[in-house]
Amino acid sequence: MISHSNVSRLELLRLIKGGAIELAGNRKLKIYGTLHCLSGKRMKQENRVFFVNEPEAIEHGYRPCGHCMRVAYKIWKEAKVES
Repeated sequence: MISHSNVSRLELLRLIKGGAIELAGNRKLKIYGTLHCLSGKRMKQENRVFFVNEPEAIEHGYRPCGHCMRVAYKIWKEAKVES
């Protein structure tokens, strides 16, 4: 997990283009989603974190975004209701 406030803009672009970052998350809400999600783009920089992949986000206790990751969110929601 990489905090947005700990990375320069240039380094962030390099990591994204190099494929080292695939997802972004909201530290306070514990939600992760795609880098292109409109909900994610509205969050404050101080709350934004980045993940290499989905398993890393889940490992840190984040759930999928209901807007940009509808299928993953539906699976997460159903699993939560069952438990």
